[in-house]
Amino acid sequence: MSRVYKLTVFEPTGEKLLDESFEAENDDQAKELGGNLLKEKDYGEKTHRCTSPAGKLVLFHR
Repeated sequence: MSRVYKLTVFEPTGEKLLDESFEAENDDQAKELGGNLLKEKDYGEKTHRCTSPAGKLVLFHR
């Protein structure tokens, strides 16, 4: 059963560059899919976080 994860990317000013939800089967798959989205949109070096439905940080970069 897939769950909805949330990926958010920020500028240092706090401005949101990306606020996107996606589905994944588990935290490992969410980490992979979130990482792919970051690469695709060239946000890998920006401040970002990906959270699980339970609020757990799956990905984080400051």
